[in-house]
Amino acid sequence: MHLKFKDLVEICLKLRAKGGCPWDQEQTIESLKACVLEEAQEVAEAIESGKAEDIQEEIGDLLFTLVMMTNIAAEDKKFDMKDVLEGAAEKLVRRHTWVFGTDKAETAEEALELWMKNKEKEKKANK
Repeated sequence: MHLKFKDLVEICLKLRAKGGCPWDQEQTIESLKACVLEEAQEVAEAIESGKAEDIQEEIGDLLFTLVMMTNIAAEDKKFDMKDVLEGAAEKLVRRHTWVFGTDKAETAEEALELWMKNKEKEKKANK
């Protein structure tokens, strides 16, 4: 089975639709908070196990939970997947000034320092 990201989104929509899954239909962003934390912990545990198949499975579970939360937000007309993806991409470009701008970072430490500096600039600008 060759699934794409949009297929995962559509599966989530079907689960939440009439005739879908009662548990999924009852979920809210708030109720999924515990699921996000649990799934993130399971990703960490899978990483510790070192088993690639476990890591893959747990990342999939976490990703699906995030897709579910985003679909719920879209249902509530707060934001949608396009907003999430665009926001993430824009932030990555904005903060990686040594890749997409003129700053220089030769080491991971320099990159982290610039990231934190750029993040702080954003926070000050948004106040």
